[in-house]
Amino acid sequence: MAVKVLIVEDNPVARSFLCRVVRESFSDGMEITEAGDLEGARRHLAKVEAEGAGSGFKLILVDLELPDGNGMEFLGELANKPAVKIVTTLYSDDDHLFPALQRGADGYLLKEDRFEVLVEELQRIVRGQPPLSPAIARRLLSHFRPGSSGDSGPMGLNSGFGTLTANATPASRGVTLEPLPEWERLTPRENEVLTYLSKGFTIKEIANLMGIKWFTVNDHIKSIYKKLNVSSRAEAAVLASKQGLV
Repeated sequence: MAVKVLIVEDNPVARSFLCRVVRESFSDGMEITEAGDLEGARRHLAKVEAEGAGSGFKLILVDLELPDGNGMEFLGELANKPAVKIVTTLYSDDDHLFPALQRGADGYLLKEDRFEVLVEELQRIVRGQPPLSPAIARRLLSHFRPGSSGDSGPMGLNSGFGTLTANATPASRGVTLEPLPEWERLTPRENEVLTYLSKGFTIKEIANLMGIKWFTVNDHIKSIYKKLNVSSRAEAAVLASKQGLV
């Protein structure tokens, strides 16, 4: 079954460009749906969800400036959807970046970047890394350097973008290492994913080992993080070690 992708972009040329980027980025079969405004995006979303469980969009690219509203609104509506949500915009300032991340964006790409750069950044998803344009990555890093605003800033270290802090030790972030009640709620599949994750395998490698799609692995990881109340691979690995999985 083809992976469903939704691209929300009002500029036809930019929309076509992003379609090319998506197709070049992933080896899986892609079924791309295009929307030029929020109304169209919502209509496509409702139609796909009406088709039944497992048929929803797995990747959604959202522009922030649309004819009938702001892409931030749509991000808020997608908060509980399992899709990977990525902002594609021309804005690289804090006033757009941090609110987008707070509303659940899993990545932030600048459309002005070269085709090759966008493909490389989008491919970060299968390596278990957040897709970020270079300029955005530098801005985030500078925001969290020692002496900066740190986790008191507008994004915070526990904002759901935990892959940015994967090298931070749980002790340095005050993470509780005691086994959590939620642990026993992990499904056998989630336990298997966690075992591979803790051993350092990437999302794509885990998908190949388990014989499933990388989008499915990504969904399992999100569920694991939520159940264990962690926000990074490092934190999850500590808990897995305490339970004897690695």
